[in-house]
Amino acid sequence: MPSILVINSGSSSLKYQLIDMVTEETLASGLIERIGQPDGVATHKFGDARTEQLLPVPDHSEACRIMRASFDEHGPSLEASELIGIGHRVVHGGARFFEPTLIDHVVKINIEDLSELAPLHNPGAVQGIDAAEREFPGLPMVAVFDTAFHQTMPPEAYTYAIDLDVAQKYRVRKYGFHGTSHRFVSRAAAEYLGRPVEDLKQIVLHLGNGASASAIDGGKSVDTSMGMTPLPGLVMGTRSGDIDASVLFHLARRGKYSIDDLDELLNKRSGLLGVAGVSDSRDVQERADKGDERAQLATQVFRRRVKFYIGAYAALLGGVDVISFTAGIGEHSAEVREGSISGLERLGIELDTARNRADGSGIRTISTDSSPVTILIVPTNEELEIARQAQAVIAG
Repeated sequence: MPSILVINSGSSSLKYQLIDMVTEETLASGLIERIGQPDGVATHKFGDARTEQLLPVPDHSEACRIMRASFDEHGPSLEASELIGIGHRVVHGGARFFEPTLIDHVVKINIEDLSELAPLHNPGAVQGIDAAEREFPGLPMVAVFDTAFHQTMPPEAYTYAIDLDVAQKYRVRKYGFHGTSHRFVSRAAAEYLGRPVEDLKQIVLHLGNGASASAIDGGKSVDTSMGMTPLPGLVMGTRSGDIDASVLFHLARRGKYSIDDLDELLNKRSGLLGVAGVSDSRDVQERADKGDERAQLATQVFRRRVKFYIGAYAALLGGVDVISFTAGIGEHSAEVREGSISGLERLGIELDTARNRADGSGIRTISTDSSPVTILIVPTNEELEIARQAQAVIAG
């Protein structure tokens, strides 16, 4: 029963899942929060049991020790689970990493060097890798990059029309994110339809607190809505998505906003939060249903942006075979799906309202039987995708 341990390490948290690579089921999972603080919280789930500890977690090394102790004390046994390796989620691989990569000293140096492109994420990943290496010496470890799937984009997709010398000097280009999810969903959709992924033109809509769209042709990403950072593209919980860059110049000149002020505004005080006053789409929808005008406007802006990208990517692909909704909002909000799809019938995109509103689980079709484009709900599983990629690298 070979298993892979998947670790997602942030600056102040460490999430993990142990996955059975035969059944592809999650054996156990956990979350260690408030790393670096005296009041840390460690949660571990195994079967129907859930344990929670309140204890200091000074650093990632202690977090890894707590994680391993949780397996030893609460199960399952890592030895009995035949742990063969660890897959680490790394947000930014820049233009250097095109595929999952076995971690060594040079790879860690490169991940750290790319921290200037992901200062909130890559440093935590390196700390998690270092800690895991100390706790599991000799065990193969694989870095799986959020950006890697989108490295198949052609130059005309990832190039920004600014001075190329400036762009190259400062590594300014579109990289894209959520690649692990987009890859998993596009392959799951093809398998569900019983068609080779190479034969399909797909649009994947990863709609959550962070949201992105991708155009996938023959299993390869040819464009995506996020850019050099996760800020642009779709409207998100607290991020603005696409915005005229001159707005920043205007706020800096007239409002005396600093660079840090603008960063906080666009990343932490915009999106649904900025328009509706709350960032959770469920709260926004509840307020909208009660007649709150700001919440109603927020839902309209959100759905219009999704519809815009559907149309843009359908044109870019020269037609589309499959549109998949995934992540928290995409999988659970019938209103968002309906609002994003309605009016696109002339593009061959026909939603079945009853199917869309029906309760269900797993992959399911929500388009009409006559729709030229198949519309799906596809639950994403980024941890399983990381485990699969890690296993493939370890197997050689």
